[in-house]
Amino acid sequence: MMGHMNVVIVGGLHADARKEAVGRLLAAARGGVALHHDLSTAVRGTVVRTVRDATGVLSTGETPLVDDCACCALREDLVPELRRLADAGLTRLAVVELWDSVEPKAMAEVIAAHAGDGIVLSGVLTAVDPALLLPCLGNGDDLLDAGLAAAPDDRRTVADTWARQLEYAPVLAVADSAEADDEDRALLAQLHPTARQVVIGKGDLLAAALAGFDVEAAAAAQHPACALLPAEADACGVSTLVWHRERPFHPERLYQALEDLTCAAARSRGRFWLADRPDALLGWDAAGGALCVESAGPWLASLPDAAWELVPPVRRAAAALDWHPEHGDCCNHLVFTSPGLDREGLEEVLEACLLTDEEYAAGRDAWKNLPPAFDSLLEV
Repeated sequence: MMGHMNVVIVGGLHADARKEAVGRLLAAARGGVALHHDLSTAVRGTVVRTVRDATGVLSTGETPLVDDCACCALREDLVPELRRLADAGLTRLAVVELWDSVEPKAMAEVIAAHAGDGIVLSGVLTAVDPALLLPCLGNGDDLLDAGLAAAPDDRRTVADTWARQLEYAPVLAVADSAEADDEDRALLAQLHPTARQVVIGKGDLLAAALAGFDVEAAAAAQHPACALLPAEADACGVSTLVWHRERPFHPERLYQALEDLTCAAARSRGRFWLADRPDALLGWDAAGGALCVESAGPWLASLPDAAWELVPPVRRAAAALDWHPEHGDCCNHLVFTSPGLDREGLEEVLEACLLTDEEYAAGRDAWKNLPPAFDSLLEV
């Protein structure tokens, strides 16, 4: 298919592993080039772009910040550069090596939106050093404090950024780290069980990178309403607890337990049902001792039948799996993964946060009058 250029994104906070993966891809692909935008210079108002091949640097250039946002500058500069390479017809593979804290989802969606102009997004990889997995996941520092912010107002943390980088990519390029142990590898497998893992230098990384990528499916797999959450697991001291209940949480009791629940596991995520907001599907996303709670739209059970046609099929399929004859897809589905997980203690805290039989029997009108403990978190 002459004239088409494959584009592969390689991201991740583990810079050494990322650079090794990019080097392997360039060595395996004749005529391949890598593009990297260094956002560490953003504090000086510019972003530095480097284009290189397997032999070394081909060109460098600077692009100004856009609206004080380094990631915006990357977007503005990346697509024209990819189009220039594609139009020249000499490059069959362009590897986009993301800077440390840039998340692959945003870049994948930008590139996919311009696919068809001689550009094919063929793969998204996150590079992982298993020995650094838990330290990154437990790091609640702000990116700004760690020198990794992509903008002056970047409020992400190291832990939540790393979790999204890890879980978005269908392929993990895994460094063959001597410091990694069985616990590290078990944690990696449980955090992203559907990922294809390729050990850098020992597997066919190029074939995995060119296997194809579906932007819509990747986004759906991250959305609280239809996320592909990990399954129950227990290996090498690492456990994954899947907690599924068809009864809403009492807002006040859950709020009071948030710190215990957030700190109970290295990583937890899912969707939950709050009694005083019975129609709202709420997303749970915790890493590094910090929790993000967000409204992810309505439960399908709260929508009129006519609105179902407007809902993506993957969302309807996810709801059907959880469907209950009385309250539809409303449920709590939370997943906790961590070394040394106290399953019994965690379940005990979670169960105590649910409505009691008496509170549940009072019905939805009564639920809505319960103390609205989550207003501050949901910025109402």
